[in-house]
Amino acid sequence: MVDVVGEKRAIRERVRASRRARSDEERRADDAAIADAAIALLEELGARDVAAYLSLPDEPGTDAILAWARDHGVRVLLPIARQDGLLDWAEQGEAIVEGAFGLPEPTGEVLPPTVLCDVDVILAPASAVDARGMRMGWGRGYFDKALGALGRRPPVYALVHDDEILDAVPAEAHDQPVDGILSPSGRRTF
Repeated sequence: MVDVVGEKRAIRERVRASRRARSDEERRADDAAIADAAIALLEELGARDVAAYLSLPDEPGTDAILAWARDHGVRVLLPIARQDGLLDWAEQGEAIVEGAFGLPEPTGEVLPPTVLCDVDVILAPASAVDARGMRMGWGRGYFDKALGALGRRPPVYALVHDDEILDAVPAEAHDQPVDGILSPSGRRTF
């Protein structure tokens, strides 16, 4: 019998170690390349409303993407983790607070999970994505629940490093695939 939970844990540990081993120069270069790919996608789609996230220090950075969106009049919705495992959303603003689980969150009017149905694209965090587009998160299932509950689902792109694109990732029934990835080597659509 396959130990999916154990396999996921092992992949997450490898990804965390790899991300922490990157030099500051490598992180800056990867973040800039991912931002370029994301901005090209947003421009190509003519995106006016985007759901994204505030990256943590070990994640591919979203700061340049968020700054570009703000400077170009693109409305960005950022997640707010709820205790029940769902995500609410709020518009990107100036103030950021520490929310549930110590994650950075926006302040402002709280919008319900269904607001995602109205965005043009969703930029999602991931620990790894496989060649079929199956996304593996960090184990809490927030984004899987958010994506799985949408009636109308906009395109979803995960932000990952090139070495986090695997041949296959273990998946459970609740796991949600993505439509593409944005990595330092560019965009890949499934």
